[in-house]
Amino acid sequence: MPAVEYTVVVPAYREAGNLRPLVTRIFAALARIDSPVPAPLVEVIIVDDNSRDGSEEVVETLQREGYNVRIIVRTTERGLSSAVVRGFQEAQGDNMLCMDADLQHPPEYVPAMLAALSPSKQFVLGTRYGGGAGAVDEGWPLYRRVISGGARVLALPLTAASDPMSGFFGVRKESFLKARNLNSQGFKIALDMLVKAQIPSHAIAEVPFAFGLRSVGESKLTGKVMLRYLTQLLELYWYAYSGVVAFVFLLLIALIILFIRWLWYIGEEPMITVPISRGRGAGH
Repeated sequence: MPAVEYTVVVPAYREAGNLRPLVTRIFAALARIDSPVPAPLVEVIIVDDNSRDGSEEVVETLQREGYNVRIIVRTTERGLSSAVVRGFQEAQGDNMLCMDADLQHPPEYVPAMLAALSPSKQFVLGTRYGGGAGAVDEGWPLYRRVISGGARVLALPLTAASDPMSGFFGVRKESFLKARNLNSQGFKIALDMLVKAQIPSHAIAEVPFAFGLRSVGESKLTGKVMLRYLTQLLELYWYAYSGVVAFVFLLLIALIILFIRWLWYIGEEPMITVPISRGRGAGH
């Protein structure tokens, strides 16, 4: 069997119902005659935060069917960022991709994402903006569009990447190993890695993709998650710039929180019970 060159890491929490379609669609895309990456060179790692929902049994069945997939069940750690980092640490491939388990990151884009990584392109980002990928916020309520757009705008001073919020991204192992003090509690690990691994703009590849819809389970967008993101941004501004800039940013965050609370009250549905949204695979 050829050596693994590519690893797909999938953080998951209570996503048992999505694991079979996710894995089979990934390998079906890789098996296509026009795939730039051969399926035998790819492994899939599920990093599960002790869901106890049958995820282990699903993976075991897939393994018996010949799919190169394995699962890591964490019992003492929780969180998206730390799950992604754990998966990258366990990866056999030098080209590593992170994607959600909820099928909002279409598995059919995996070959193109993996193929975009190279010694000159250390980071690949699945972007929802440009390239004719489709409207990222189609069907979303007003407050959801404002939150998504606002989160992206706030990250612009930190990276030239068009969509560091998507969560569908890949990195070469040498760049991952250069990143120091990654925020294991942060909400957007891609943004954290772009800043702390000091990925220059010319080393970032972008692959436009159309957002899929969550198939099984619920979105985990909550006020607590958004607060964690704002806290992470503050830490990154402090890391990348200076205390003065971070203080100004803190004031801006306060205004944003007040605005979000206002949108929450006038919204037609509560923010914490959005049935279909961006969501993330690990679900914390």
